[in-house]
Amino acid sequence: MDNNNKPQGQQLQIEVSPDMAHGVYSNFAIISHTSSEFVVDCAQMMPGVPKAVVRSRVILAPEHAKRLAIALQENIVKFEQEFGRIELPQRQPRTINPFGNGKGEA
Repeated sequence: MDNNNKPQGQQLQIEVSPDMAHGVYSNFAIISHTSSEFVVDCAQMMPGVPKAVVRSRVILAPEHAKRLAIALQENIVKFEQEFGRIELPQRQPRTINPFGNGKGEA
């Protein structure tokens, strides 16, 4: 057995409905927590619009949130090995607006 108490070699089948398979686009996330859960709100913000629209909300137990963080890190490493380093802009003070000053550029 592995860490998930699942016999090794057993495959997990996951069903994704056609509506869910399309996914939702998110360019902004808000993560909050209580003593018993983590809430991840995936939102979409448009340049020059001061309001973000939550497109998806996922509520996780703390253990699952930690597993998600580990899985994301593992996948980022694999991505960068295949496609190159993901560059982030120089760190600036945190802001709620991922588009900066809201001025459009052509």
